[in-house]
Amino acid sequence: MPQHLSYPCRPRTALAVIPAAVLGLAFAASAHAQALADQSLEQRLDTLTKVVDDQQHKIAALEQQIVDLEMAQRGRGAPGGSGEGVAAPPSVVSQYTPVTPAPGEGTGTATGVPVTPPPPPSATEENAPGTVGTTQKAAEPTRTAAEDAVVQREHAPLFDHKLTIDWGISDTYYDRRQLQLSGFLALDAIFLGNLNLGETKSHQLMTDVDVRYGLTDRISVDVDVPYLYRTSSFINGGAGGAANTLSDTTVNSHALGDVNFGIYYQFVKEHEGVPDIVGSLRVKSPTGTSPFGIKFLQADPNNTNLVSPDKLPTGTGFWSITAGVSALKTYDPIVLFGSLSYTYNVARAFSDISSVVGQTEPAKVKLGDIIQFGGGVALAFSERDSASIAYTMAIEPSTETQAPGQGWQKVPGSQTTASTLAFGLNHVFNKHLTMNASVAIGLTPDAPNFVVGVRFPYTF
Repeated sequence: MPQHLSYPCRPRTALAVIPAAVLGLAFAASAHAQALADQSLEQRLDTLTKVVDDQQHKIAALEQQIVDLEMAQRGRGAPGGSGEGVAAPPSVVSQYTPVTPAPGEGTGTATGVPVTPPPPPSATEENAPGTVGTTQKAAEPTRTAAEDAVVQREHAPLFDHKLTIDWGISDTYYDRRQLQLSGFLALDAIFLGNLNLGETKSHQLMTDVDVRYGLTDRISVDVDVPYLYRTSSFINGGAGGAANTLSDTTVNSHALGDVNFGIYYQFVKEHEGVPDIVGSLRVKSPTGTSPFGIKFLQADPNNTNLVSPDKLPTGTGFWSITAGVSALKTYDPIVLFGSLSYTYNVARAFSDISSVVGQTEPAKVKLGDIIQFGGGVALAFSERDSASIAYTMAIEPSTETQAPGQGWQKVPGSQTTASTLAFGLNHVFNKHLTMNASVAIGLTPDAPNFVVGVRFPYTF
């Protein structure tokens, strides 16, 4: 027959005894004080030390008894136990008397909590309606805070977070040198004319706010609003008619960049040997300053070789759609990740694409569609810190233009291959705030020399 545990002495009654015990300690202390009057100084110190130690032991025992009583009142058994197979302390067990349940009563304690927990569900019950996905969720890896930071940075937003505001700032540096030849070859071997070396140094400071919101545990959306400040220095030889004499000029611009937004869908949640797989679709709008139609002016009246734009672009001038897929696998403390994406640039007609002052050239422009792929590895070396290394390559075919009434023409030299190697460091301050720092180094001439950035995602 199942049995109940009754309470002949209520925990509240037992708790009421505690103040009386404290008063007893106080009276005992006064008695010791009376006895101290007839002792020497050293004897008094020894006696007081023993009294303090004895009282501390008694206080600790009373505190433990209070905890045991509270746990027993909730039907949880001994502290730290699950209520099954763990016996309560003797001081608590002695207060309980097993009784036979009355007809119609269920098994349990006086507080209504079962003495033993319900048995685990069988294999059939796991597949019953209402428990779909329970087994898979249990098989999902438990990531540390540092590993979650890697997932959010390299893979996709954390879908279980409702709202994340990600603010970042970065500096992109370009240094380009170009040999300019003005002349002709004599006898197919001797060059007659001027040789000038042109150089462009450019910094692009960008700050942006990316707001992400998790609609479900598999769908997340975001919108990113960038603002750019660009400064470029143009250096050319030929000042005063001498090829070895240089002159330079600097152009600055700042404006809103290309606002973009996207949606993420988690196709597969990571479990056992299967990686986490997320698909994404992003749309970029041409809200920044277009590079087409910007005129180049002679910056130095004494150097016809030195020309510079009257302003710098902050956007591409095109709508673009990017479809991508990324995969991530956790092997604690290592995280492997990789991605593949395809960007389609929508052709657009411009009223003027010429860079010559006083010349207007309407045309339709189609940027090459970009294929980008990459991968990397991250190492979580503590609960809050991780480091990563990643490689990325983007391949863009030639840009094409179409003048009114004519066919498409490729722009010479517009095909690019940009490859970078990035190093990252993530630190988790708390459950809300994370810092993601990175340094990317360009490996090809079409990639920037370096990109240094830091981001602070804050999750509500």
